[in-house]
Amino acid sequence: MSVKRVGILTAGGLAPCLSSAIGALIESYTEKAPEVEILCYRSGYKGLLLGDSFLVTPTVRENAKVLHQHGGSPIGNSRVKLTNVADCVKRGLVKEGQDPLHVAAEQLKTDCVDVLHTIGGDDTNTTAADLAAFLAKNDYDLTVVGLPKTIDNDVIPIKQSLGAWTAAEQGARFFENVVAEHNANPRMLIVHEVMGRNCGWLTAATANKYRERLDELKFLPETGLSRERKEVHGVYIPEMHFELQQEADRLRAILDEIDCVNIFISEGAGVDSIVQEMESRGEEVPKDAFGHYKLDAVNPGKWFGEQFAKMIGAEKVLVQKSGYYSRAARANEQDIELIARCANKAVDCALAGDSGVVGQDEERGDELRAIEFERIKGGKPFDIGSTWFGNLLREIKQPKGDVVETQHA
Repeated sequence: MSVKRVGILTAGGLAPCLSSAIGALIESYTEKAPEVEILCYRSGYKGLLLGDSFLVTPTVRENAKVLHQHGGSPIGNSRVKLTNVADCVKRGLVKEGQDPLHVAAEQLKTDCVDVLHTIGGDDTNTTAADLAAFLAKNDYDLTVVGLPKTIDNDVIPIKQSLGAWTAAEQGARFFENVVAEHNANPRMLIVHEVMGRNCGWLTAATANKYRERLDELKFLPETGLSRERKEVHGVYIPEMHFELQQEADRLRAILDEIDCVNIFISEGAGVDSIVQEMESRGEEVPKDAFGHYKLDAVNPGKWFGEQFAKMIGAEKVLVQKSGYYSRAARANEQDIELIARCANKAVDCALAGDSGVVGQDEERGDELRAIEFERIKGGKPFDIGSTWFGNLLREIKQPKGDVVETQHA
């Protein structure tokens, strides 16, 4: 197919890859097809519905590398599900009686877009799949090529989503400062809540990266500056079941010995139990446009902190969340290299008319390819049988616990 104009949008939550992914796509088009115009939609699918966009200028093309130096998304994000008509009407994105898919399709026609690049997680790309199916059914020839963004690293069947490595590194840096708060109060319990609704990969990877940073430090135990007091003492993720009382007994022994306890908790750990408890009190737990419980309302870190504090006899609890710090960071070198490979492949697929989400396909020997939209799902569970995770739990002397059966979103 002949490609004259492509559109780019970023959607969902932030991740340390969005700005760099936009830059990489611009760089790749400038190298491979400089005649192709690039249109960016502001604030994701919201901008598409409202026709809010701008053309990439020659100056931007010449300076696209600047985007690798920044986090966030310069063109903006939003959480919009095109098949959630009521939400789109409520937010003023479409009028009563309009179909958001039809409105989006008409806007793409008006903008003369041949290829739409969506940079986002499973919700963003399944929304793209809905749009692509609608357009195909209505005889509009559009290629949709997504890039997988989620710091949770939980997109099926993609081996590594963009930005996840950076998020783990940034979460480790965040906790490196927070952990010193154990000096501020005796018998301190510090809870580090890490993003990850259905998947514990980021929590585990952040704890692992943090311990690698501890390996680079020297200590003076005689002054109270010991590794033990800065160590990770527990990691709790959605894929693992553990007995609360048994863990409390283990953590109390640590608290009695070194006067502090540091635990890492995935924001999705124990959500079902917490929601049940809240609803039993007559509380209504709000959901987002995609039907997910709003985790800031559930607040798992606070819940775990309160439960453990009572059971281990902590005098003070400090709950700190690294999510916003981590997800808005600029991509690190490891992610930039992966982003560049995926962006180059995305442009090749776009020019060839191959739709899908570009990533390493775990079900096809980790081949970097445009994975069919219908195979993209969220909620990929973290493999707690991974050697590195087993080593992590063994080194911090935490029982592995039972595997929790997880279902795909």
